[in-house]
Amino acid sequence: MAETALSLAGKHVLPKLLEAVHKLRDLPKEVTEVTDELESFQDFINNADKVSEAEEDKEKRDRIRKRLMRLREAAFRMEDVLDDYKICLEKQPEDDPRCAALLCEAVEFIKTHILRLQIAYQIQDAKSHVREEKDGFEKLFPEGHGSDGSSGNETSTWHKLRMDPLFIKEEEVIGFEDPIRTLKYWLTEGRKERTVISVVGMAGLGKTTLSKQVFDRVRADFECHALITVSRPYTVEGLLRDLTNKLCKERMEDPPPDVSTMDRRSLIEEVSNRLRNKRYVILFDDVWNKTFWDDIESAVIDDKKGSRILITTRDVKVADFCKKSLFFEVYKLGTLSKEKSLELLCKKAFGYGFDGSCPKGYEEVGLDIVKKCECLPLAIVAIGGLLYRKCKSPHEWGLFSQNLRLELENSELHSVTKILSLSYDDLPYNLRPCLLYFGMYPEDYEVKCGRLISHWIAEGFVKHESGRTLEEVAQDHLIELISRSLVQVSSFSIDDKVRGCRVHDSIHEMLRGKIKDTGFCQYIDEHNQLVSSGVIRRLTIATSSYDLSGTIETSHVRSILILTEKNLSEHFAGRLLAKYMPLKVLDFESAPLYHVPENLGNLFHLKYLSFRRTWISSLPKSIGKLQNLETLDARSKTLFDMPNEITKLRKLRHLLGTPISCIAVDDSLGGMTSLEKIHVLKIDPDGVLIRELGKLKQLRDLRLTHFMPEHGNTLSSSINEMQHLEKLHVYVKDGNGVINLDITSSHLTLKKLHLLGILKELPNWIPRLGNLVKLSFGESKLTNDPLKSLENLSNLVFLSFDSYSYEGETLYFQKGGFQKLKELRLKGLFKLHSIFIDEGALQSLKKLLIRTIPQLKTVPSDIQYLENLEVLDFYMPTEFQQRVGPSGEDHWIIKHIPHVNFITKSPYVLSFEKISRLFRRTRQNDVDPTD
Repeated sequence: MAETALSLAGKHVLPKLLEAVHKLRDLPKEVTEVTDELESFQDFINNADKVSEAEEDKEKRDRIRKRLMRLREAAFRMEDVLDDYKICLEKQPEDDPRCAALLCEAVEFIKTHILRLQIAYQIQDAKSHVREEKDGFEKLFPEGHGSDGSSGNETSTWHKLRMDPLFIKEEEVIGFEDPIRTLKYWLTEGRKERTVISVVGMAGLGKTTLSKQVFDRVRADFECHALITVSRPYTVEGLLRDLTNKLCKERMEDPPPDVSTMDRRSLIEEVSNRLRNKRYVILFDDVWNKTFWDDIESAVIDDKKGSRILITTRDVKVADFCKKSLFFEVYKLGTLSKEKSLELLCKKAFGYGFDGSCPKGYEEVGLDIVKKCECLPLAIVAIGGLLYRKCKSPHEWGLFSQNLRLELENSELHSVTKILSLSYDDLPYNLRPCLLYFGMYPEDYEVKCGRLISHWIAEGFVKHESGRTLEEVAQDHLIELISRSLVQVSSFSIDDKVRGCRVHDSIHEMLRGKIKDTGFCQYIDEHNQLVSSGVIRRLTIATSSYDLSGTIETSHVRSILILTEKNLSEHFAGRLLAKYMPLKVLDFESAPLYHVPENLGNLFHLKYLSFRRTWISSLPKSIGKLQNLETLDARSKTLFDMPNEITKLRKLRHLLGTPISCIAVDDSLGGMTSLEKIHVLKIDPDGVLIRELGKLKQLRDLRLTHFMPEHGNTLSSSINEMQHLEKLHVYVKDGNGVINLDITSSHLTLKKLHLLGILKELPNWIPRLGNLVKLSFGESKLTNDPLKSLENLSNLVFLSFDSYSYEGETLYFQKGGFQKLKELRLKGLFKLHSIFIDEGALQSLKKLLIRTIPQLKTVPSDIQYLENLEVLDFYMPTEFQQRVGPSGEDHWIIKHIPHVNFITKSPYVLSFEKISRLFRRTRQNDVDPTD
């Protein structure tokens, strides 16, 4: 039989068949070698990058960069082939080619592994291409490219020293004493007419920092306030929509349900109505369009209540245009003085060791450095970050200053731009793509850290470290970028973790230049739909153009970020998904997407998929094909049941929805053993899901709704199996059932706990949770004062008693209790009439909210003991607020508190049902209510 097959095969077929069998046999070994070779090639590219940075001749530097792009494209192609192999391996288990002893068996074997054979040949081609490009680069640019990666020019490749975590918040910038004093006076004193105040200055002066400082200091003097970052470019409708949402959020009100579809006239009316008869202050940050004032003037009405509009801009023409308003002021912000510049440099360079004066021996060279920075705060803090790592003596500062002079002399860039570029060049190579990712977002865009970190992880920027999660490693990457003053913190959580961040405009501009040079990303909007030649690795799409997908058909895109306010058709999404098999990140967050095409399942490589805040109402069954998916964010604006195909996603770590109904898969959920985060999961009536949860040993964040008392024992047993659990939210169905959990004291990992449902008494296991940071109760109907049991939770920073959580008449905060608590919320406590605070209690409290407590007739006099209290929010009846208002008899109690906010609209017009409904919706929202 073998001879017959051989004769049929012929002389020419046999060698090719044998070659194919050998290639299949050697493929796993070949992949291992190529993976190592790719890592070595990446090092080669990094060293070539250093050659480019050090080259002084512009023409030669440009030639090196063009050749560098070819090196990167070769690496991209090799990465893609290796990814294809991983997918192929999952689809076709490894078989031993040696079992194909006969020729006919070899032919059949090759037929069944044709995809793998294609990959083998692609790997061979990719290896050849990489070696060809590498040899070509070395022939063209042989000098200065040693194996150690040294360029021979220490000016650019300074040595790196170990760093300690450090970042100075924006509020700590030096030299704003006089501007703050002037702006505060303009905002709070003087005329009753609405006044426009423009802060004008070049990039890097600290306009935003200054204005935000003043805004925070004066907002308590106004009935409502809002801070708007103005994008470039913007639409008037988008700007007014953002303002409407901010005004609603500030008063803890829901925005109009149709706000996303309102036209300009309706939005102007909506904003005007919310500002009418109120004294307001609005900060519009980073305005570029000189016609800006015409766009918003009709919405920000003047009722002669002393309202103020604060604008920051680089363009003096914007300020001049605002003079069309009858009442205006312009503050031109200049550079810092040499003395203040030196103080700022030392503060950043010496960190916590700085005592307010420049150390001996550093003053002369320090003044020389700040002169090179042109006394611009942004450049100074960037250089200070480098000095903090590199230079620990006056002599090292002197060498640094000399090298900085050489860098600036050899650069055609503006000195500040070059300084920022030096800070980027100084980054370790594993941090560079993390920073470049900010270039994928629009200018001034605030990105939430959870989203950013998930993107980094899906992209492979974050490597495993023993004993740590990927998220923990990524957090360290972010903190280092912040400590180097390359990333700004825009918001913190209550436990002082970075919640939101952005980059300065000048850094964003620098990153866009780096992105263009490296093929890292292409930003496409209505004004720019041309894709650069060569391989583009990532796309930001800020348009809904139907022709877009055709322009990027041949690229090797790994990530797509959709940022558009215009509706995305099913046709558009379908064409987009059909073309990008290598995608690892697909993010539709906040895009007006209504349909998900069935061909979603084609994206085999996908690791991160987000439909958050879209309008989708279902997911296709093909989602079960996304075997590499790690994060599925389906927190859309509409509710829907998850398809049972999600249980096929065995690598899924984060499953997010609002809420997730998995009744169809209740007996299969336990197989998804990689899950670390689930919320919000709707429990089935029979409690089968709860038993399945006990199999998910890696869970760290669990949020459940529709809990019923009969689930208590089963859920307790399942939770006690989760030794890594950090966050637990449990919501009772309709808020009327009893939560009867018994959590073991071994759960020392639990940091956040939210219980919405009746508690017959405070569970005795809660005071044992030594690592608990945030704790909130709702509709608990506790009758005994729980504070004595909770006051010794040593790490608690947030405590909330929400609607009907406590039915006693008094709350007593005893001396020495709650020493780390920073925020306290008391809401909807209808029987409470007295709050007592001992001197020495709540010594760290910064924010206190008192809302809807009808029996409480006046503010507790003991608040005077809370010396660190910064914010006091009242949502109480008019007579209560009059007693503590500026002319009220009890105002003396709160006069030491910087920010006291009143909501004059009585909350008692809401029915019990509506209060409970709003409360449950807040608790089941995708945003943690404590952040």
